Amino acid sequence: MTTPPALPRSTAGQDIAAENYLKTIYAHTEWQPDPISPSVLAARLGVAPSSVTEMVKKLAASGLITHVPYGPLTLTADGRMRAMGVLRRHRLIETWLVREMGYAWHEVHDEAEVLEHSISDRLLDAIDERLGHPVQDPHGDPIPSAAGVVPRFDAIVLADAADGHEGRVVRISDRDPSLLRTLGERGVVPGTRVRVTGGDTPALLVGGAAPGETVGIAPAALDAIWVTA
Repeated sequence: MTTPPALPRSTAGQDIAAENYLKTIYAHTEWQPDPISPSVLAARLGVAPSSVTEMVKKLAASGLITHVPYGPLTLTADGRMRAMGVLRRHRLIETWLVREMGYAWHEVHDEAEVLEHSISDRLLDAIDERLGHPVQDPHGDPIPSAAGVVPRFDAIVLADAADGHEGRVVRISDRDPSLLRTLGERGVVPGTRVRVTGGDTPALLVGGAAPGETVGIAPAALDAIWVTA
């Protein structure tokens, strides 16, 4: 079996904006297959479309993405490895903040956004070792290994789960901290066993078939929760 290349090590002076673009492009296709468009990328990053246009040109010239005018953005092999390196740092930091520093899972994203660009590789490796080499962050997103291996999970988004479907929560998107806070208070976190119920107005019965609390899910959140298939 071919050994995958190691993720690139961080170096001083790396372009933080470029790393954020690559990370966002990669993360967009982790849980669904459609590549990201420049307009969606601008919305996700909260920047003007003109800023995306300029950065796309820079990343393409650097061999990190491929792009045709008005078309979707795709990472090259080098761009993908660079993006995974940033995500590895981000997600290990989030996990460390929750497990070791007393942060709640809805509080860690912004802290990790800052630390991911400044943490040393030595400290990152120490954190990974102390945490026991976790494969998922607090929200269920996969943590790439230092060798560039990404864990895969057989999961479906709640919007596609049939009434009566049973399984465990695999991932909850961290885009909405208030949703994370609410679900956490109701006991719905990655690893929780649930049963989908409610028909046209989906809810989650915590504990699966066993008696438990029923947690209503707002329609806008149906694409934010993944459960085992």
